Amino acid sequence: GDDGIIQYLISKMNFPNNTFVEFGVENYTESNTRFLLMNNNWSGMVIDGSEKNISFIKNDPIYWQFDLFAKKAFINAENIESLIDESGFNEELGILSIDIDGNDYWVWKAINKYRPCIVIIEYNSIFGPAKPWTIPYDPNFRRGEHAKGKQYWGSSLLSLCDLAEEKGYDFIGCNLIGNNAYFIRKDKNSQLESLTCSKGYVEGKFRELITSSGPVSGTAKLLSLKGFDIYNTRTKATEKIS
Repeated sequence: GDDGIIQYLISKMNFPNNTFVEFGVENYTESNTRFLLMNNNWSGMVIDGSEKNISFIKNDPIYWQFDLFAKKAFINAENIESLIDESGFNEELGILSIDIDGNDYWVWKAINKYRPCIVIIEYNSIFGPAKPWTIPYDPNFRRGEHAKGKQYWGSSLLSLCDLAEEKGYDFIGCNLIGNNAYFIRKDKNSQLESLTCSKGYVEGKFRELITSSGPVSGTAKLLSLKGFDIYNTRTKATEKIS
């Protein structure tokens, strides 16, 4: 689905640079930019925290067939811009794709030097469309390694829409499975409607929380986080999930 969305968007826009940066790619066999690299011959940088994954990418034929640079690094708000610097790309990137299952909001907030035309970022749909929430910033956060479990990660769509507005981006929608949100820089968006969070929100139906009674769906997923700390990006305060 994301490949189709990206192909549609690049057909509607002019890019000063056909470059992308994507991080949280694992071994890059399932990603937002692989088809773009191979089908449209864009140049790209991918980052992942696993040496095994980066080694896999560097031994994949695409690594010599296309203009791709792979970097092993654990990303946080403090190092993200210096990591992107290693790509040698112009500050006006074509596409930035963020999927690190954790500090996604904080990392995008920290990127000020680079002004991608399109930003694709994962959101945690269990937070719903009305809560301005993200996990509190922890530079060492790893999803699933905390007692809070796999449901505790990332940001609500509303917080990302607020941040996008601050940075000068239009929210244009989500993918159908409800995990990726799409933003276009306002000066590059002449054809697509800017949506409100409530209008563009898509609930993810995937069920990653499995108990002894079976998979957990819907609002029960959020109830599993009751009492956990969450950061309200509008009040700038940490509160409890209730």
